[in-house]
Amino acid sequence: MKGIILAGGRGTRLHPLTLGVSKQLLPVHDKPMIYYPLSILMLAGVRDVLIISTSRDLGAFQALFGDGKQLGLDLSYAAQDEPRGIAEALLIGADHIGTDDVALVLGDNIFHGPGFGEVLHHHVADIDGCVLFGYRVPDPERYGVAEADAQGRIVSLEEKPARPRSNLAVTGLYLYENDVVEIARGIRPSPRGELEITDVNRVYTQQRRATLVDLGRGFTWLDTGTHDSLTDASHYMQLMEQRQGVRVACIEEVALNMGYIDAEACHRLGEELANSDYGQYVMNISAAAPAPWLVAP
Repeated sequence: MKGIILAGGRGTRLHPLTLGVSKQLLPVHDKPMIYYPLSILMLAGVRDVLIISTSRDLGAFQALFGDGKQLGLDLSYAAQDEPRGIAEALLIGADHIGTDDVALVLGDNIFHGPGFGEVLHHHVADIDGCVLFGYRVPDPERYGVAEADAQGRIVSLEEKPARPRSNLAVTGLYLYENDVVEIARGIRPSPRGELEITDVNRVYTQQRRATLVDLGRGFTWLDTGTHDSLTDASHYMQLMEQRQGVRVACIEEVALNMGYIDAEACHRLGEELANSDYGQYVMNISAAAPAPWLVAP
């Protein structure tokens, strides 16, 4: 499976913070926002990832990650200079996707909950059309809303409905079979000239090939599109990390635990950040891993 992170847009709701920097490079507690969606793809077993952003910001993402080899990943980059809809990411990434299935995640979405890696692996291994992830919200009229039957098959999708049929908001994580590229090519642009991802998902719904995963209680989904939600996300992550003693979306730790890199490589990554608490954490978790090279003679 290939991965795509859509990290474009102008971030106008976060002005003036985003006048000179991509929203997805802003900090959420102790790390750039894009670490969170990247860690989700890594947990799903996805190692070949395309990052889509504006021409202005691509250089900053490349400076942050390079080609990804240090994390056991293969990262590439593409430009979307005008916000022409989420579904356009599938067309921009068509060559990247090739003949594979694809996981698309929005660069400003944060997911945190127990056992999410196992959930992702289960659905990545057996995709029938598309898999969407729903989160229960008190104000569904602000979101795309999905209604599913007892088997989890989606029976209706509505965008910001006045009278929602459920309170399950569709989050910014989508798993698709390879035919999604052709489906996206057949979607008509909205009056604003955008390719809407809901229209792509409706095709699968009409084919009875759309599945909804209810993220359920104990799970957190955060959309960091406003000043208040960005601050809330930072406070949440700070609290989780202080209480639990672990760092959420530490991509070096995820790479180590997934077997993408070994403890020695993880330790080197920590040394590069050794003046920060984050770097010290990376070195500590690498030292705790089975690593004969760290044992004094």
